[in-house]
Amino acid sequence: MTKVLDNIAAIADQLRDQAPEAERLGQLPDATAQLLKTAGPIRLLQPKKYSGFEAHPREFAETVMATAALDPASGWITGIVGVHPWQLAFADPKVQDEVWADDHDTWMASPYAPTGIARPVDGGYIFNGRWQFSSGTDHCDWIFLGAMLGNPDGSMALPPTMLHMILPREDYTIVEDSWNVVGLKGTGSKDIIVKDAFVPDYRVMNGDHVIDGTAQKEYGVTETLYKMPWSTMFPLGISSAVVGIAEGALAAHLDYQRDRVGAQGTAVKDDPYVLFAIGEAAADINAARQELLANADKIFDAVDAGREISFAERAAVRRTQVRAAWRAVSAVDQIFARSGGNAMRTDKPLQRYWRDAHVGLAHAIHVPSTVYHASAVSSLGLEPADNLRSMI
Repeated sequence: MTKVLDNIAAIADQLRDQAPEAERLGQLPDATAQLLKTAGPIRLLQPKKYSGFEAHPREFAETVMATAALDPASGWITGIVGVHPWQLAFADPKVQDEVWADDHDTWMASPYAPTGIARPVDGGYIFNGRWQFSSGTDHCDWIFLGAMLGNPDGSMALPPTMLHMILPREDYTIVEDSWNVVGLKGTGSKDIIVKDAFVPDYRVMNGDHVIDGTAQKEYGVTETLYKMPWSTMFPLGISSAVVGIAEGALAAHLDYQRDRVGAQGTAVKDDPYVLFAIGEAAADINAARQELLANADKIFDAVDAGREISFAERAAVRRTQVRAAWRAVSAVDQIFARSGGNAMRTDKPLQRYWRDAHVGLAHAIHVPSTVYHASAVSSLGLEPADNLRSMI
């Protein structure tokens, strides 16, 4: 274990206190980003060669949860930006050096949605596109962007091939005032535009190979951490953030209800109906937490033992991640509905946790339909259709 969790605990009051300002700004204040850099959560999955910790995925998830419970925006950025060093660890060594050689605290943004076209030219690609939802992007100096391989004329090549393009800050534009949302405002998840950027070959990864594990094998990583399936690691940061937000909501609810008297004149501490809801919500949020952590442990142990992780196992992991997030947010709904009208006031943190939890649940990684379908089909020993294999 590293000391990162202790570092987060040491700045707990500062993370809590700055949350309203982050929401007002629509991004983390610069001082908060520096606090997180000093605490080190973004380096948990980073290679030791570049001053990273190469920590166990469980520790990464626990740190994301702890941070999100204090400030959902900080936790969300920790979960998303924090997983990018994991992928960069099996990219071309030349781009690893470019990103980390001068500053081991360099942050990378994303998104991976393949909404760009990479047209092949000598030595690389000409790249164009626009992307939404680049969390923490104002504090990042590099970015992973999803793309589809293009033909020389700029049309999409067939069969479709997904690419992950790695660009420095000077090669893309952040669209200001493009993150106007009801929750997770402090994440600053703005739009990104790339116009006619040249991306050399060594800064390009085959996205399909990253997801199915081929890229890690081709690179020849030896550390268990970097052999982990993408579908375990990438969603882990996002789902852990949602569970952490739910834990923060529960803590805010308990603090709010402790001395509250309801509209009927009954002290909440004497109201069996509200107390029942609190107890049930606490159990569900804890179950979500334990499911995520056990999931990470199970796959890590299997990979560490040298076992290949089957598609059915990967689908079961995704099913558990999705269900954990939904269970945690459903529990928040139960306690929020019993908080009374004053909990809706903007000076009360509970309403912010409630909004942030729902926006976190809306991430594409938490869409249950195809994940549950793929898991159920796989559990029957059948092969899921191609459209069910996405992000698994």
